[in-house]
Amino acid sequence: MPNNTNTFFYPAAPAQQANHFFAAKLACETDCSDVYAHIKENSKGNNKNVILLDVRSAEAFDKSHAITAVSMPHSEINSESFAKYAKDTLFVVYCWGPGCNGASRAGLKISALGFAVKEMIGGIHYWEDFERYPVNRRVTEVQQ
Repeated sequence: MPNNTNTFFYPAAPAQQANHFFAAKLACETDCSDVYAHIKENSKGNNKNVILLDVRSAEAFDKSHAITAVSMPHSEINSESFAKYAKDTLFVVYCWGPGCNGASRAGLKISALGFAVKEMIGGIHYWEDFERYPVNRRVTEVQQ
């Protein structure tokens, strides 16, 4: 009996093709869990020259951001703003979440400058709301 579901409408890629695809995908992205594990390991003094870069607006960063993150809105990424970084630095970029392409824009710019870069999939939305990993948060007068 034929299976007419969308899952099987297109045949699966040959194993070698799938292997190349997933290897390339993982070379360009990471997830919140892996980033948090790196932060915890790094706190033991095992610095691997990795910078977690929040590429949202400065205002959004001030409200809440992943621990250890550095703020640099994607519109500010250029050769001058990156001149202070060693070329062997790995940048892990994030923005709001799956519905935002700010991290992809940042990744494009950073890689064009000759730096290694990965996108943290899920962004701050998954980091904060789903995984409940620690954040630095601005406290407003209303919250006090």
